[in-house]
Amino acid sequence: MKRFNILLVFMLVIVSCKEKNSTPAESTTTVETVKYSTYGDEIQSVGAISHTEMWGDYKNLAVSDTLTAKFTATVVEVCQSKGCWMKLKLEDGEEAMVRFKDYGFFMPKDIMGKEVVVNGKAFIEEQSIEDQKHFAKDAGDSEAQLALITEPKKTYSFEADGVLVKQ
Repeated sequence: MKRFNILLVFMLVIVSCKEKNSTPAESTTTVETVKYSTYGDEIQSVGAISHTEMWGDYKNLAVSDTLTAKFTATVVEVCQSKGCWMKLKLEDGEEAMVRFKDYGFFMPKDIMGKEVVVNGKAFIEEQSIEDQKHFAKDAGDSEAQLALITEPKKTYSFEADGVLVKQ
């Protein structure tokens, strides 16, 4: 009886150690980890909408309306003076002008073309001639280009409290 029990245990060990064969019908899921640099408040990329969806939200806003949002977009332009603002691509050739809450942080000047996630408040504002010229000068526009700015402009704006830059 003792030999039978030892044989039984030995057989169980062999059977339990046998590698499970995988069939083509089985699938495995790999999760890609994306690395980000964080600026401002610590935020997560989870729950961010696309720039296309954000454009739809902007179209439903009126001047001085605000909307709490988190979205992903590509950086089109960054303040070359100190990184105190950036412009993000929306749709139909439109851009969102992003500034940072209480000027509490700035962005690197070399992130044009990179994908970012911004969290904060979206709004539409009437941007004065002076503000337009200030931002154009920060972007490195010439005096001739500054002279072309002659009237206030409706601007899609965003005040970010946190930004993730995809590495």
